[in-house]
Amino acid sequence: MITLGLDPSITGFGWCVHDSSKFGPARVIARGVQKTSPREIFVTRYVSLRGLVDHLLDQYNQIEAVGVESPIFGATFSPGAYALFVMVNESVFNHRKDVVYFDPSTVKSLTKLDPSFRKGKMEKSDMVAAARADTGIKGRFNHNEADAYHVARFAARFWELQKGLITEDDLVPSEKHTFLRTHTFTKGRRAGQTVKSGTMFREDDRFFRFSALEPTHDDHPRE
Repeated sequence: MITLGLDPSITGFGWCVHDSSKFGPARVIARGVQKTSPREIFVTRYVSLRGLVDHLLDQYNQIEAVGVESPIFGATFSPGAYALFVMVNESVFNHRKDVVYFDPSTVKSLTKLDPSFRKGKMEKSDMVAAARADTGIKGRFNHNEADAYHVARFAARFWELQKGLITEDDLVPSEKHTFLRTHTFTKGRRAGQTVKSGTMFREDDRFFRFSALEPTHDDHPRE
């Protein structure tokens, strides 16, 4: 599966086009970081980054789905992050690409693969090292690109599971916890009740199948 991973940031917007069917450096079709300057008018910064996503989805039309790191779901929420999130998702929606969202802590947890074995925080350098290890790329790997790579990588795994291309038995511990997490209460008034909180159970909240929606008369390309 070919996925686009996005690490939205108004200062350093990381992106990566990932091919889950390949091994080594071939897993990365393209990657990069787009920066904007605080000297720019604020609205042009957001518009240019939305334009980046438009360009990537047009240029790499083989992209099947998108993954987005989404601070709006975590403790790092800010109005600026939300504004950028909306602009990014306008592009994803207009291109009718399926999308899954991971908050920053979830991306780090997924990258550990087995959190019971790898303890402690995942720093920027750890995320870069994990991206290098998974791809075999020895050269420069910007930390924004590394985050985008991991988002693309695990977005592919999520959508492969969603489409039945892989099964629960194929998942590593961090994927199983994130995608299929459930909790059954054993005490109190809710004893016996099972809560399904994994990403797989949160359609129209943490993932959307925009590809199933018909184009409308409001859809139109921007100049």
